[in-house]
Amino acid sequence: MTSATGHQWLKITLFCPRPLLEPASDLMGVLSGTGVEQSPENEDGALISGFFQLGMTENALAADEASELLARVEREMTELFALYDCGPAKATAQLLADQDWATCWQQYFKPDEIVPGLVIKPSWENYWPEPGQAVIEMDPGMAFGTGQHASTRMALALIRQCLETGPCREALDVGTGTGILAMAAALSGVERVVAIDNDPDAVAVARGNIANNGLAGKIEIGTTPVDHIQGTFPLICANIVHDVLVDMAPTLARLTAPGGHLVLAGILSGDQEANIIRVYRQFGLQSLTRLHQEEWAALLLRRE
Repeated sequence: MTSATGHQWLKITLFCPRPLLEPASDLMGVLSGTGVEQSPENEDGALISGFFQLGMTENALAADEASELLARVEREMTELFALYDCGPAKATAQLLADQDWATCWQQYFKPDEIVPGLVIKPSWENYWPEPGQAVIEMDPGMAFGTGQHASTRMALALIRQCLETGPCREALDVGTGTGILAMAAALSGVERVVAIDNDPDAVAVARGNIANNGLAGKIEIGTTPVDHIQGTFPLICANIVHDVLVDMAPTLARLTAPGGHLVLAGILSGDQEANIIRVYRQFGLQSLTRLHQEEWAALLLRRE
């Protein structure tokens, strides 16, 4: 089961309830650094799989490495599941013999205009933008951060809505993940974007994406905690999860400039959506726009 390059591949699979599909796919992509496979959804959820290249070629050593990877994925996923009051994640692992697995799934990823005027394309596809289109080159892997899912698309739409009303000199992207929201803001005319994430692996991914798209001069990326950020910003975006957004409410309100806008996503429609609006209203932020897609909601708030 050794590939032509002398490496084996490990496929790790687990079942995710529907509310966790996007963040779990994102996490799996960050952990593996490669494509994330998802089975068709049903009313309960879907299976997601990540693919990990093993550094060891001898079967005994590869088995030890595979066990360590499986344990790490289960540990990281269990922490994520706990944010949604779900039980521990249980995963299975399979060593792959297919030498060509890493390219066979590429046929399914094509350039995609995820919101009007913004195209995401993988590195192996050529694309010539139409007048007025901006292009971000990102390879699939972090499904929550490549525009493939509702929360990312709605957050991008709300950012563009804000920037269409007038120029914006600075923006803050909290929980930047792959950096897609920060890059979209920079390509839409924001002169300086501060992008932060508490996951060093995500920051490394975002830094590479930013550099590959020629935006390193406009975007500052790092692991600075959000409560250590100084000053205020006319535009802030945070595509995270409900509980974290509630905890961050005082800080994000402080960082939003008077008259500035705050884009929040990663929120389930209904009770979570209503609670976010209520919490942020206490800190002087009023709801302007709500977007809904599937079970997700995204909000545009304005500080009075």
